[in-house]
Amino acid sequence: MSIAALLLPDFLLILLGYLLCRHTALNRPVWQAVEGLVYFVLFPVLLFQSIVRTPLDWRAASGLMTAGLLTGLATIALAYALPHLPGLRARIPPREHAAAAQVAFRFNSFIGLALAERLLGAQGLQLIAVLIGVCVPLFNVAAVWPMARHAQRSVAGELARNPLILATAAGLLASGLGLGIPGWAQDSVARLGAASIALGLMTAGAGLQFSSLVTGKALAASVLGIRHLAAPLVAWAVARALRLGAAETTILLAFSALPTASSCYVLAVRMGYNGPYVAALVTLSTLLGMLSLPLALAALTALPWPTAG
Repeated sequence: MSIAALLLPDFLLILLGYLLCRHTALNRPVWQAVEGLVYFVLFPVLLFQSIVRTPLDWRAASGLMTAGLLTGLATIALAYALPHLPGLRARIPPREHAAAAQVAFRFNSFIGLALAERLLGAQGLQLIAVLIGVCVPLFNVAAVWPMARHAQRSVAGELARNPLILATAAGLLASGLGLGIPGWAQDSVARLGAASIALGLMTAGAGLQFSSLVTGKALAASVLGIRHLAAPLVAWAVARALRLGAAETTILLAFSALPTASSCYVLAVRMGYNGPYVAALVTLSTLLGMLSLPLALAALTALPWPTAG
């Protein structure tokens, strides 16, 4: 099956969410409620389940964790450096950059989880859950930090309340202790996890916006260039340097090319920044993901790859 055919079902669900939100009575307030349900209940259940149902190979996972952190740190550094680069210094307003920088390195976990399962099944879900657990705290700190002087909330408090971090930590702890989901609850938990993927993709489509990009074009091109070009290139180089296995490399490259997080908009608004501009960046990133994801995954077959060490 081609990569395009592999991704098509997920992007059709995104398109369905967009059409339902724009052209039916299921408008944006409805989808905001659905997004809350997915983010706070369904996805945490899926993350927890994906970790505890399959024993984790910590030796392999440690390499993937390292690769995820190195890729994340590199993209964060690139995003932070934008206002200081020659040619961009005078074209990027510092306040707009503070809110938009997060678009360069954060990721849409809804799409990531769906894609990981489609690529590698249960193993893919487990591997991307590890990346989410490692990178979400780092990326959230990096997203909040430039805007912190205008915020009244504690960064540590925000991280401690993040449901994806809590679910991943609980799953890793349960796996380490040899605990699992009781037999009587397994079917219900599996159905909750399955529902999260379809609903998550549809909420991503419902949040698409196409306005507010008429200003800040240099900043938009820069952060989206990092998200969809620089990040996959860095991930590819890191995977080669660490000699990751095929499964870990596949998930890392897919992870690096994901569209940015839809919650970038929520964070920008909550901290008093230009929400519509960030929402437009999120929308364009979702569309660009249709190009960057197939290209990143195509690198696995188009380029020679060393044997994992």
